[in-house]
Amino acid sequence: MSSASSESKDSNGHQYRSLRNNVSLLGSMLGETMAKSHGEDFLASVEKIRLLSKSGSTGDDSSWEQLETLLAGLETEQLGLVARAFAQFLNLANIAEQHHGLSREMDAVNSASRTLSGVMDLLTEKGLEPAAIEQSVADLSIELVLTAHPTEITRRSLIHKYEEIQRCLGQLESPGLTNYERNRMDRRLRELIAQLWHTHEFRESRPSPVDEARWGFAVVENSLWQAVPDFLRRLDDALLAATGKRLPMDAAPVQFSSWMGGDRDGNPFVTAKVTREVLLLGRWQAAALYLKTVDRLVQELSMIECNDGLRELVGETREPYRRAMKDLRARLRKWLTAVEDLLDGRPAETGDLIRDVEELSRPLLLCYESLCDCGMERIAEGTLLDLLRQVRCFGINLVRLDIRQHSDRHSAALSEITEFLGLGRYTDWDEQQRREWIQQELESKRPLIPQHWSPSEETQEVLDCCSVVVEQPEGALACYIISMARQASDVMAVRLLLKAAGGGDTLPIAPLFETLDDLDRAPQVITDLLAVEGALGRLPEQQMVMIGYSDSAKDAGILAAAWAQYRAQEALLDVCTQAGVRLQLFHGRGGTIGRGGAPAHDALLSQPPGSLECGLRVTEQGEMIRTKLGMTGLAVKTLALYTSAILEARTAHPPKPKAHWRETMNRLGESSCDAYRAVVRDDPRFLTYFREATPEGELGALPLASRPTSRKKDGGIEALRAIPWIFSWTQNRLMLPSWLGAGAALAKELEEQGAVVISEMFQEWPFFATRMQMLEMVYSKTDARLSAHYDGKLVNPELLGIGEQLRGQLNSDVETVLSVLGQELLLEKLDWTRESLELRNIYTVPLNVLQAELLARLRRNADDDTRQAIMISIAGVAAGMRNTG
Repeated sequence: MSSASSESKDSNGHQYRSLRNNVSLLGSMLGETMAKSHGEDFLASVEKIRLLSKSGSTGDDSSWEQLETLLAGLETEQLGLVARAFAQFLNLANIAEQHHGLSREMDAVNSASRTLSGVMDLLTEKGLEPAAIEQSVADLSIELVLTAHPTEITRRSLIHKYEEIQRCLGQLESPGLTNYERNRMDRRLRELIAQLWHTHEFRESRPSPVDEARWGFAVVENSLWQAVPDFLRRLDDALLAATGKRLPMDAAPVQFSSWMGGDRDGNPFVTAKVTREVLLLGRWQAAALYLKTVDRLVQELSMIECNDGLRELVGETREPYRRAMKDLRARLRKWLTAVEDLLDGRPAETGDLIRDVEELSRPLLLCYESLCDCGMERIAEGTLLDLLRQVRCFGINLVRLDIRQHSDRHSAALSEITEFLGLGRYTDWDEQQRREWIQQELESKRPLIPQHWSPSEETQEVLDCCSVVVEQPEGALACYIISMARQASDVMAVRLLLKAAGGGDTLPIAPLFETLDDLDRAPQVITDLLAVEGALGRLPEQQMVMIGYSDSAKDAGILAAAWAQYRAQEALLDVCTQAGVRLQLFHGRGGTIGRGGAPAHDALLSQPPGSLECGLRVTEQGEMIRTKLGMTGLAVKTLALYTSAILEARTAHPPKPKAHWRETMNRLGESSCDAYRAVVRDDPRFLTYFREATPEGELGALPLASRPTSRKKDGGIEALRAIPWIFSWTQNRLMLPSWLGAGAALAKELEEQGAVVISEMFQEWPFFATRMQMLEMVYSKTDARLSAHYDGKLVNPELLGIGEQLRGQLNSDVETVLSVLGQELLLEKLDWTRESLELRNIYTVPLNVLQAELLARLRRNADDDTRQAIMISIAGVAAGMRNTG
């Protein structure tokens, strides 16, 4: 298969030469594999399709028509093979591009060490004294929360092969390879690509929540486990060079949490039993990883000199370090055995188990200090130091688990209790009555749960979940998140249910504000909540609040949601400051711009001033986990980028919005929301158009994740989860949720108020500038011609006007945003990004065209071959777009 390499210009010079070479290499190997499997005629057909797509992308209408005709004339089986060809090429191009960012060629440009030393230099240039820089690093708190959101479309078997291909590319660039070694790598690459071609693309069934958790633990084992000490070594070096000081031994600037096995909002398959099993599996995996490293230390730490502290621990023995490690190894083995017994439902021996981080790290720290005291610092700062840092990051649970549940489930459970007690229905009470009753019950010494009471299955599950929560040791859980929290009683209800289960006093309970109305109401909710907590004498030192980016954008449009999120964060900071409570914001971002995604650096610098004082807690979901954290080198780079952005944002002090900026944003938010809702909510035909013009219905057949795609059967847009909402529009290349309303609001503002304030905001306010740049990126991925093609194939004639209107709005919006950016072309200042998207488009367009054809066939006559081909095309378009949900 001809490669994108041959299409590209040399405008980017040597920097991208090896990337093009690797794309060419992998593409040619894929072509050879396809020819061997299906014949030279098939390869020639694929090449013809590619050339027509290339010509069509430059405006050749004849080539475009030929492409449509050719694909429409193929049998479904052939369409499936063509889809596989283009999808696999895009996957291989992604691998090459991902590798390029980690390659030796790019090390001097964007290595993690360079990123970290660069931010230290920046802080020094800003006038920070070494002590202030040291304190900024000491205050770092980055918590990445791995979620099970269903946007990872690639099955694990293929991911392993992709990772192996990337490792081969890395080995090929090693200097001094012999001809035999190079040929061996060449053979291995050909083998792996053949394996890809002959492997089924999708799981046979949906993963269970436990499967998802195992996948998350595999990311830790295969990548994050080594990435954390590697990152901390680089941070240590950068700090030492800037300040002369090193990271403290107990430094843990990075931590990881997970929703896999804990997120039960709308997922009936996440039960108390599942959560308990996932927590045990995490402890088992942690013990196994520690045991592997301690085994190594038993072999390596054969030194005989030690200090008094270690001698007191191990007694008289010739090899004190080895003795300490053998004792620790024995305890780790007991830990593993005990967890295995619990997982199998057997009684476990728990008498001598390691119960916390301090107990686990004590022998390691004594060995470290002894080696340093005896002049063996070089040994101390090897594997032993890495293990100490892993202990501080991963603890005894590997990752902390978040619990998430919808507020309605808690209210329903309390209603059953109050009705049984003869108090009426809790859900019928007003907010004041709810708060007063909960406060009374929190102060009461009698049990809340009545004896001889049989709750419904749903309520019993809520109570069982609370029991699991209170059973857990310190550090196993990170927080309890309440979806669709709308009032203070929603938080207090969870506190009461946890009390009824026997504890949970110290677990942070985080309301999640998701819709536009909820975000606007959030400051009052937290004000009310802190007032009640204060009256109960349990005002927390820190209050966690989660901001929902994806559902607020689905509710109000991208621009109105972004401004509501900004305002809410500002107001929440003021509320908590006045109450003497620190605010920890938890950002529920997705990978796409329609779900709040943005480059980390730009996103963090555009946050309200003061919003990062308690650190950064943010979701990483779906395919973004693999893209950003899936390999050690990628994870180290990601952690370095987050660190750099946070340190810069804390010292950059982004400007507070001026009064006239706020007035402008208020108008933009209101008019963009009106424009968005006029389409999505107010037009009764829109839901039907959406379901006809996109593969929304067919996405349900994809075995992506354990969670259903909709909160309710037969629900409308409001019931559809944000991920399939975004995913569907990405497939037909209209990308509607990521831009609708924003450009129209800008055009109205420019017409009525002029360009002076908008230009000032773009130049001086990172929040606004980032929004404009995000829109530019979205527009660059849209394709109005493809959207029209889907409409022509799939949409009822009387609904075609909706698509025509939306595409007209898109074209108008692009011109508006270009005027704000001061550009004539999209991505005018990002040559390589533009070129990369253009090259990908040559391979993505045929996938879109054949997907529309396949959808039309499926809707006329459903059969398994057509479904399978559609699934392949969906995966291919996702690869071409680089993100899905």
